[in-house]
Amino acid sequence: MDFNLPADLTAYLAELDRFIEREIKPLEAADDNIRFFDHRREWARTDFDKGGLPRHEWELLLRKVKNLADAAGHLRFAIPKRYGGKDGSNLWMAVIREHFASKGLGLHNDLQNEHSIVGNLPLVTMLDRYGTDEQKAMIDGSITGKYRITFGLTEPEHGSDATHMETKAVQATRDNVKGWIINGEKMWTTGMHVATHCALFARTSGNDGDARGISCFLVPAKSPGVKVEEYMWTFNMPTDHPRVSFTDVFVPEDAQFGEVGRGLSLAQCFVHENRIRQAASSLGAAVYCINESVKYARERKPFGKALAENQAIQWPLVELATQAEMLRLLIRKTAWEMDQLTQAQVEHTLSDRVSMCNFWANRLCCEAADRAMQVHGGMGYSRHKPFEHIYRHHRRYRITEGSEEIQKRKVAGFLFGYMGAGKH
Repeated sequence: MDFNLPADLTAYLAELDRFIEREIKPLEAADDNIRFFDHRREWARTDFDKGGLPRHEWELLLRKVKNLADAAGHLRFAIPKRYGGKDGSNLWMAVIREHFASKGLGLHNDLQNEHSIVGNLPLVTMLDRYGTDEQKAMIDGSITGKYRITFGLTEPEHGSDATHMETKAVQATRDNVKGWIINGEKMWTTGMHVATHCALFARTSGNDGDARGISCFLVPAKSPGVKVEEYMWTFNMPTDHPRVSFTDVFVPEDAQFGEVGRGLSLAQCFVHENRIRQAASSLGAAVYCINESVKYARERKPFGKALAENQAIQWPLVELATQAEMLRLLIRKTAWEMDQLTQAQVEHTLSDRVSMCNFWANRLCCEAADRAMQVHGGMGYSRHKPFEHIYRHHRRYRITEGSEEIQKRKVAGFLFGYMGAGKH
């Protein structure tokens, strides 16, 4: 088996690097935009007078970068050619995401909000696979910013356990229009402050704990009864993660997104692609921290001797570098296998591998960022280095993105034979 990257992939990485140097770096340096990435980053990004929401100028800058990347043919790389993309594979996306994150903070790729010049667009995949023709017509607008669709899955009382959701949808007719009335509450519905729609998951049949009986609806964000109750102040500000209530919200039948009662298939479609790419980004951020630590240890000479000569510095970095190399192989192999299978096959035979990649990459990144802070001493713990920002972001991943415990639970389900069909 040839483990070398294909020549066309390495050529594309070089093309992306040239685009970053030519188009993105000058924009990053203009108008003091570097304030969004240097020691002022948290304050520059956060509007503390508006509940901790992202500042408008920060979001406008990210949109400008996306438009540049779209015009250059990069933003839509991973989506089908019929929507202006390049049919980019999960393997290529994993390599690109690691490559970008290993460069450190910058306008080319910001992990805090999934911004990138090569877009991670799982909602496009959802719309393409499960949407009606009218819903598929929203795909282009969801890329250009005309539409912003949030993800309404997690609930205040149930966290990562979607099968016990309390949000309910019942069939009803209002003003001679057939549809559904929805009642419930969601947490971490990221982006609701600028959303046009929410992909809202609600139980339509079955009992608590049943995977079947949960349906998804595209609910217009301005519908009567939709209310942002509060924005949750998180430890990696800014925050656009609110608690949202849905009170007697009526949607017509054409708001149904996917098959009634099979809504969790849409959720799985979202999380599998998202989490393998997130794992690759976490790996890249870890590699950045490791490389910066090695570089600094060679340059720093306290008491006339380079830190790099100290085995107490060397050994932890050796272990982290070894873990990174092994994880890279697992991520790329898993991404490649995902490209060979249907979504249903991925769910039943590879879901545990995706979870392995996800929880271990997030953990590795936290450990690498923590080690970088230690190696860099006092400056390492200051905001003048990016390590605390990287640590907090990936620590958040370990808590919120399906949580490390939930990922382990899925792996255990495959390992002990009570989930999935695959044995690895």
